[in-house]
Amino acid sequence: MISTDSIRTVVGIIGNVISFGLFLSPLPTYVTIVKKRAVEQFSPIPYLATLLNCMMWIVYGLPIVHPNSVLVLTINGVGFFMEALYLAIFFTFAPRSLRLKIVGILAGELVFVGAVMGGVLGGAHTHDKRTEIVGILCVIFGTAMYASPLSVMRMVIQTKSVKYMPFYLSLVSFLNGVCWTAYSLLRFDLYILIPNGLGALLSAAQLILYCIYYRTTPKDEPKQNLELPQIAPSNDPDSLRSVAIRK
Repeated sequence: MISTDSIRTVVGIIGNVISFGLFLSPLPTYVTIVKKRAVEQFSPIPYLATLLNCMMWIVYGLPIVHPNSVLVLTINGVGFFMEALYLAIFFTFAPRSLRLKIVGILAGELVFVGAVMGGVLGGAHTHDKRTEIVGILCVIFGTAMYASPLSVMRMVIQTKSVKYMPFYLSLVSFLNGVCWTAYSLLRFDLYILIPNGLGALLSAAQLILYCIYYRTTPKDEPKQNLELPQIAPSNDPDSLRSVAIRK
């Protein structure tokens, strides 16, 4: 008979694959930026937010914080590298004022993560306490990023057009949220359940809106290459953990 842990491991592996796919979702945008050699109206905020999210999950997966979480480090390490690459491209083609904004936010993020690490390692002396503190912060950031599509959903309702809400990104986000919600329920993990359960619900709402307003979307207006914030699901000790989310 297949054990719950075995099923959970398989679900976690699937979650890692889907999360990696979400990290790749901004590629079309950056191909456009490189070709045009300009960032136009694209914003760096989603990538800065995802970078911070990855850094927080990397801290969570450190052996001194949450032991036996190697895959937390690997998938979030990959996410950190990819977001850093996106930001480097964005920085290259952004105007000077926007470059200064990016540098300022990055500096603030690094100071924040450093302060969290210093405070957790200096003030919390057990793995359970460190896991709780960093886990709560990860849930807050993950939930905030999953809630970000609310403005896009409002726009869809107001305009009766889904041109600003890509179907496949919404679908993959939904599958990602469902996968990690199932993972968290197989061996209850509140830190995974809250952001991914919310992400699954919001993505499902996006898919419902897409079905409702697809027919009323003007066919002569191409859908925009818009991204949604990325979020990172995570796993607990002796299992897998992963990240994912995006604009």
